[in-house]
Parts: sequence; structure tokens; C-alpha cells
Amino acid sequence: MKEYIYTFFAIALFFGLVSCQSVEEAKTIKLAHGLDETHPVHRAMVFMGQELEKKSEGTLKIHVYPNQQLGSERQCLELLQIGSLGMTKVSAAVMENFSPNMKVFGLPYLFKNRAQTFRVLDGPIGKELLDGGEKYWLKGLGYYDAGSRSFYTVKSPIEKPDDLKGLKIRVMESVTAMNMIKSMGGAPTPISSGELYTALQQGVVDGAENNPPTFYLTREYEVCKYFSLDEHTTIPDVLIMSTHLWNSLNKEEQGWVQEAADASVQYQRKLWANAEEEALAAVEKAGVTISRPDKTPFMEKVTSVYDSYRDNTEIYSLIKRIQETN
Repeated sequence: MKEYIYTFFAIALFFGLVSCQSVEEAKTIKLAHGLDETHPVHRAMVFMGQELEKKSEGTLKIHVYPNQQLGSERQCLELLQIGSLGMTKVSAAVMENFSPNMKVFGLPYLFKNRAQTFRVLDGPIGKELLDGGEKYWLKGLGYYDAGSRSFYTVKSPIEKPDDLKGLKIRVMESVTAMNMIKSMGGAPTPISSGELYTALQQGVVDGAENNPPTFYLTREYEVCKYFSLDEHTTIPDVLIMSTHLWNSLNKEEQGWVQEAADASVQYQRKLWANAEEEALAAVEKAGVTISRPDKTPFMEKVTSVYDSYRDNTEIYSLIKRIQETN
């Protein structure tokens, strides 16, 4: 972790947590993320900036840096922790390396449907997990919809867990994700999202797992011609602010930031629903074979992942509470 911090510290000092030319002028919050500018999350962040500027009457602004301009998700979190970046968006799977209880979101087939997912994220459990990051200098503001993750592969479809045997599957830097792939018989291979296209092209990995819009927008469908919608995990994206920045704002400013973030969450979820439909139609038109395998064999294979948390009373309690949310 230290090498990432030192590598990016000079960049961070240049860009700054917040730029402010004078007391009278607007404070500009630096927000970095790793997605394309056409992605629903980026568009929601731009919307959040517009909302914040309106609410604050121009005294607070957001400048968004997409496409890993300031580093990977992990690196951006580290910059938030040392107070050299204002905001970021990361997958909850990456967040688990910084706020351990977030790993519950990476458990396969945890949610029954999208409605239950939103009840958990927008309710007491979601708030509890957002607040849990504050001890690590990470202030959670809300959850963006990232849909469900499914497998896509270069040479053959994944119709059953046995199809994963011997395959190197790219995963995020998440112990939970790696354990899930192992339980299904695959070989998990953590690779940065920015390096994945080339890794697939060169045969470093045989496939990956992600949601339809990301599969489409990264153009990984040009290499992977099989998309198997097993929908094994529903891992939200998390919108986060550095506590260094949050604590420097007064109560009114904090209120504006939270209100703008809440508005962007609702806006992003509408964009996401449309993006999923458009992405599936587009990749199918481009020659990708889309299949919808029976989920039951996959669910049976991952019971060991749940069993491994029986001795972790905190995580196991979260699992039960989520499963009992109607």
C-alpha cells in the first residue's frame, strides 16, 4: 500500500484536496474515478456537481477526473485517506480492503432481487456500513447501482460451474471474490480494470466477470464472445468523501454535499436501468452469444463461502439481517 501512496503523493499535492483561489471564490472538490465519461456513474457525478453548485449558490463545485487519471480505485482510496483527494467512487469489493465489513456485499447470491437490494442499501444496514468507513478516514455518502456481475469468456460459455475449471478469471482485489471463483473451480486472477482488455486479448486471463454496461463500455465484448448471465453477485458502487475534507466543511456545506449525493444516487439508478438494456442489445448485435444458465448449481457451489464466515459473528450477523430484509 505504501508504494501507491508515495507514487501518487506528488500528483495529489499538485491537484489538491480542494482548490480555492480566494475566500470569496468557489471551493472546487476533486473527484476521481476509473470509468468512462459515457458511464452512468460518471454522468451521475456530473449531475451531482451541478446540484451542489445550485444548492451552494456557486460556493462549492466538483471537478470530475474519469478514466483513472489519478489512479486505480485502490490508489484513489489511499489518496482520500491521506487527505490529498476529495471524493471517489469505488466498488464495495475494493472498499472491503479498507472497511472490512463491506465484504458482505461480495457474497454470491446474497440478494433475492433488485428491490431487496435497494431496501438494504438505503436502510439501516447500508447506513451502518457507510458509517463504518469513517474510522479509516473514508466518509460514505451513498450507493450507486452496479447491477449484477456475470461471467464473460473468450473461447466458450460458462453454463455450469464445471465450465470454470482450469480457467483464469479476472477478479477485483477482493478476497471474497477470489474465494467465490475458487469455490466454483476457477483460478481467480486480480488485475486492474485498466489492464483487463489487453490481458484478455493476450490470453493472460480466459475471462472476467462484471455487469453488462461495463462489459459494453470497456469494449471487452470485442475479445469475449460469450456472456453468461449467472448474476452471481450484486455489488454496489460506493460514493466516498475524504473525512479530512468532510470535517473541513461547515454543517450547511455538509448538508449540501449529502443532498447532492442523494439526488445523484436516484438519478444514476434510472440511468443504470436503461444502460443495462442498451448494453445487452449492443453486445448481442456485435456477435456476443448471451446465455442465461440455471443458477441453482452455482448457488450450491458457493455454500462453502458462507460457511467460512460462521465464526465471524459480525459478518454472519450482517448476512442474516440482509437475508431477512423483505
